[in-house]
Amino acid sequence: MAGNYFYLSKCFVEKILGVIRLKIKQIRNATIKINYADKIFLVDPWLIDRWAMGSFVEIPGKPFSVPDPVKEQIKMPICSLPESVNSILEGVNYYLITHIHPDHIDIDVSNGTVGAQLNKDVPIFSQDETDAAVIKKSGFNDVRVLTEDSIQLGKLKLTKTPALHGTVKPCGNACGVIFQSDGEPTLYLAGDTVYFEGVKQTLQKFKPDVIIMNTCAAELVGYGRLIMNDEDVEGVAQMMPNSRLVLSHMDNVAHASITRREMRGLMARRGLNNYFMPADGETLEF
Repeated sequence: MAGNYFYLSKCFVEKILGVIRLKIKQIRNATIKINYADKIFLVDPWLIDRWAMGSFVEIPGKPFSVPDPVKEQIKMPICSLPESVNSILEGVNYYLITHIHPDHIDIDVSNGTVGAQLNKDVPIFSQDETDAAVIKKSGFNDVRVLTEDSIQLGKLKLTKTPALHGTVKPCGNACGVIFQSDGEPTLYLAGDTVYFEGVKQTLQKFKPDVIIMNTCAAELVGYGRLIMNDEDVEGVAQMMPNSRLVLSHMDNVAHASITRREMRGLMARRGLNNYFMPADGETLEF
């Protein structure tokens, strides 16, 4: 984890005073637990056991190909969960699914249902009606669709933001989400996207205090790079020099191009230190 001295000192003082307003717990890959405005969101819950998804070459029909043929043989998820599924699900008020891909929510390929380990009575947010239909088919009782016009949840507000999930062509639809509430830092969960005009417009419009980005630079043949890389992170940092950057979606998919270790070196070469890259199981407090 990297960050500047002033911010760490500020966090220390605020923690003593009991005014920590936002917690972000990195679970694994894009799976994170967000404590915001007294509500707990579990984002993109990929909860299967280590290696249980298999490798790209094991997918029937082999619809996706990785530029590096060696990586195609790697079973996913690459790492185990840092804690039990029961512990991850404890206290969750809402599930939030940025898009239905097999590294963002558990998918039963035999029947196309998702989220077998989740509590079907917990409200769940999807990016659009297409994903909502799959989630409803999977037995969830309270399925809600994010919108660009915002959804109010008591004192907090969720707003859907655009995403571009591929530099050559999109690998399906995806979205980001803005979290807002009076007295809380504005949080931007960018989701599976590269740095493009939609992200720039989101940054300009909402001026988020904290930005979570998926940054392992995963790539597929025919789709290009699917999510952000170090250059994209630098672009966000230049636009938002006072925002706190959180780098997620690391070290668990075979088509990743950047590891956490490599990213630290890339950030150093770009002269960036205003970022956090939590380990699996680590919690950030803002």
